[in-house]
Amino acid sequence: MIPFIGVAQNQFSYGFDATPTAMTTAGWVFSNQSSPLGASVWSKSTYTVPLSNPVFGSGNTTTVPVGQAGGANSFMLVNFNSTTGAGTISNWLITPDITVQNGDIVTFYARKGTDGTQDYPDRLELRMSSATPTVLPSSATNVGSFLVSGVTVNPTLAGNFVFPKVWTQYSYTVSGLTGSTAVKFGFRYFVTDGGPSGNNSDLIGLDSFSVDRPLSTESFAKNNFAVYPNPVADVVNIANLNGLEITSTSITDINGRVVKQVNAAVEAINVADLSSGVYFLKVTTTEGAGISKFVKR
Repeated sequence: MIPFIGVAQNQFSYGFDATPTAMTTAGWVFSNQSSPLGASVWSKSTYTVPLSNPVFGSGNTTTVPVGQAGGANSFMLVNFNSTTGAGTISNWLITPDITVQNGDIVTFYARKGTDGTQDYPDRLELRMSSATPTVLPSSATNVGSFLVSGVTVNPTLAGNFVFPKVWTQYSYTVSGLTGSTAVKFGFRYFVTDGGPSGNNSDLIGLDSFSVDRPLSTESFAKNNFAVYPNPVADVVNIANLNGLEITSTSITDINGRVVKQVNAAVEAINVADLSSGVYFLKVTTTEGAGISKFVKR
């Protein structure tokens, strides 16, 4: 058995309920560097009914789409009109300064907007800049000082909805810093051969951005949870040593994609269908969350 690495302390969170004007006041930056430049930038969802088409899981034209956390129009979106004709989309949403350190865990939810069956592939990057001052991107191919690539959703622009049509969580563990550092994170909608006449790019949403810091194993995880066996072939077991109230359990792959999610208390998860490799199992309780690494044989 191996202990969880600890509970998580929130360092920053944002649910995208504010208007773009309020976001700018709070230090968020909107920067469309697409070529040719289109009219669309990252914006807060403001759908009203009747919708022109079912989007973001509305399933109809009479329901306002909701964000990952459930609120109507409580998410950000960006689309193919970031460029004109057929071009390269590089449309950025950049956070205010956030003080982080190695080991902090960055999470967010993303999804395709279309409810249809035709997939025009999309790609989303989470990048990090620790430079002072921050150098903003200056062209469709330039990333400024956002040199650290944390997570890329659908890196090869694959079709068949590799970029998922449901809200899906992604994560990145901060590394490469020296002590506590003020950084900015940049969400880059980056699609080649995109735009109204291109073969790629459609509509995506972003929600529930969070930066969390795992705390000491001594105070929580080491004395409360263990995972076994490790490595595992078929079933990974969760030993709840002190009977804490578990609210959800999830498994994330090495690329930060959540591959299994159970919104209930469980003592075992079948992982026989997962490919061989390293995974991270997170158990959330009413008193905190713990994360453990395991190997699938």
